[in-house]
Amino acid sequence: MKLPRNFFKPLAIGAPAPYRDLPVRLERMIHFVPPHLEKLRAKVPDLAKQVDVVLGNLEDAIPIDAKEAARAGFIALGHAVDFGSTGLWTRINALNSPWALDDVIEIVGAIGNKLDVIMLPKVDGPWDIAYLDQLLAQLEARHAIGKPILIHAILETAEGVKNVEAIASASPRMHGMSLGPADLAASRAMKTTRVGGGHPDYKVLADADGDAPRAGYQQDLWHYTVGKMVDACAANGIKPFYGPFGDFGDLAACESQFRNAFLQGCVGAWSLHPTQIDIAKRVFSPDPGEVAFALKILEAMPDGAGAVMIDGKMQDDATWKQAKVIVDLARIVAAKDADLAKLYGL
Repeated sequence: MKLPRNFFKPLAIGAPAPYRDLPVRLERMIHFVPPHLEKLRAKVPDLAKQVDVVLGNLEDAIPIDAKEAARAGFIALGHAVDFGSTGLWTRINALNSPWALDDVIEIVGAIGNKLDVIMLPKVDGPWDIAYLDQLLAQLEARHAIGKPILIHAILETAEGVKNVEAIASASPRMHGMSLGPADLAASRAMKTTRVGGGHPDYKVLADADGDAPRAGYQQDLWHYTVGKMVDACAANGIKPFYGPFGDFGDLAACESQFRNAFLQGCVGAWSLHPTQIDIAKRVFSPDPGEVAFALKILEAMPDGAGAVMIDGKMQDDATWKQAKVIVDLARIVAAKDADLAKLYGL
């Protein structure tokens, strides 16, 4: 185990010092773009004004014969577009693939100073993070990158779920984690072909009442894993995200899944289709009514001590902390979204 005093030291001479606290950024949706398609790359300047994060996808959904074109297209995007306050991420290929090393070396060398986060798929344990951590430090030093590039792990193998706490604490580069339900389902031998969301056969039945039909209630296949991921991220000061929802035609189910994740503690989700952008904005921005009530709590208990009654409900230190979570998020949202700032009164 690395000594605590060495944890925040750069891993290469000349590399930037790691962050001690994550930069404060709004990341309600990570919007995936296939950068090998010129038609879609052309939409990114406008897209960057609508989303919190633009991610150039190099891994799944990119054909094998288009891997190098996707990498080159992402580099071209990085050079051409002014992303402003919008984050620029890439999802590289898995470390056991023939493309991962060139993904990292070429992208960091070309646009490392604009790149915020590398999303790493199929993370099995802290050793995967340690490898990328060291490689990034060497490349940052070589190319005089001014700020550390962060790592975001996808939780999509049974081994990764088993090692989730070690992954979360593996490096000061850790930005957060996303649930990858499709690959995780395969890794666990789950009997579903859906990409995220529930399943009609995963349910509990109401008690029998004679011969009357028994009501069935669909359950959430991912509740346990999301909860475990959120705990690991919260304990280590990094960010948990829900991953993809693959049924682009079922917007109601997408919103329900995103909202479950938000209520459990996730800060955002992936958007794979333009219709999911507004859903993520709506779900991962706090409700104006909740913000108004949270502000009442903070105003009535400026230091969080004691207990007060507000609208017939008792508030104390615990609810003060809950209110602060909501108001802090509302302030971050308000700084980027003028319409919500007005609704929040911030």
